[in-house]
Amino acid sequence: MDFNPCMKHKVVRRTVRMFTEAELAPIAHDIDRDARFPWEIVEKMRPLHFFGLQAPKIYGGAEMDTISYAIVMEEISRVSAAVGLCLTVHNSVGVYPIVRFGTDEQKKRFLPAMVSGERIGAFCLTEANAGSDAGGVEMTAVRDGRDYVINGTKIFVTNGGICGTALIFAITDPANPQKSAGVFIVEKETPGFSVGEIEDLCGMRANPVSSLFLEECRVLEANLLGRPGDGIKIGLTTLDTGRIGIAAQALGIAQAAFEESVRYSKERQQFKKPISSFQTIQNYLADMATEIDAGRLLLYRACAARDAGRSFGAESAMAKLYCSSLASRVTSLAVQIHGGYGYSKEYNVERYFRDAKVTEIYEGTSEVQRMVISRAVLAQRT
Repeated sequence: MDFNPCMKHKVVRRTVRMFTEAELAPIAHDIDRDARFPWEIVEKMRPLHFFGLQAPKIYGGAEMDTISYAIVMEEISRVSAAVGLCLTVHNSVGVYPIVRFGTDEQKKRFLPAMVSGERIGAFCLTEANAGSDAGGVEMTAVRDGRDYVINGTKIFVTNGGICGTALIFAITDPANPQKSAGVFIVEKETPGFSVGEIEDLCGMRANPVSSLFLEECRVLEANLLGRPGDGIKIGLTTLDTGRIGIAAQALGIAQAAFEESVRYSKERQQFKKPISSFQTIQNYLADMATEIDAGRLLLYRACAARDAGRSFGAESAMAKLYCSSLASRVTSLAVQIHGGYGYSKEYNVERYFRDAKVTEIYEGTSEVQRMVISRAVLAQRT
């Protein structure tokens, strides 16, 4: 399959890069240092349809193909992975499940505000005893007439501190969690919905990750996404798409670290010549370039499969596994190439190094990705 970029994809990359270099790059270091979410950038992104990249045009979306979507995520994350994280979570596990599983009435109620960027989306699965094991969810949604009353706590919610619309994973029958899981659309103004303190994290510091508390939070039956018991199916389908976004994010981090390393190696002098003239540095750069290109091909293969309507769960898991691990390797080499400066906050590579690690954890750990891939391999006919 040919993954040479067409003119459309070149234009998408060029347009997003111009925006990020002009608007996001000047503040990327500061928002990380201050752990501040840049609302001013959100306002500038809204006219560019960044909050509805693959949503139908009827709701204000851009209706992009998946490779274009991945390019946008990569380019934004190349400059600020924290802002890229906000967008990929909003688009792929916030907006997408409503597009895919929502009723016409739900789409009309919730999508316009989310697609415009007026309301930021979040997908809330992780709890103290549930993460990789979705069946361990303890948050309950008890039926009461035409409503559901939700109680429980979600932790490590990406966009938690800024979300306007949250997709809440809860069970309606604690005795049978696997078959009673549901996803509920809950708006932040709903009585009983509250946001915890923003987490003080190692990386992605400009994204307000928080806990969400739901106490006697009453939502309409009409806010249930899909049918009762569809939660696991919705969650797994959503994560297949979400992993494409995280792979693209990891790729953007790696690309940024690689570019900084090439630039620095040409400028840094040791033994009266640039360090780029030393074979060890050349080997590092060669390995970085090769891994990034390999990751991009894996990512685009998953995107192409999704756009063709084929099963893409294993492909997205491969892309996420490989791109996240290469981001950690490439950023580690970038720090090594920079030497002591790579460990200083004056240089961007230390931020890339911190940001890369979590891409191996969220949207399914690397160990979970290997489980997904191995199941697909073993299910194949020999």
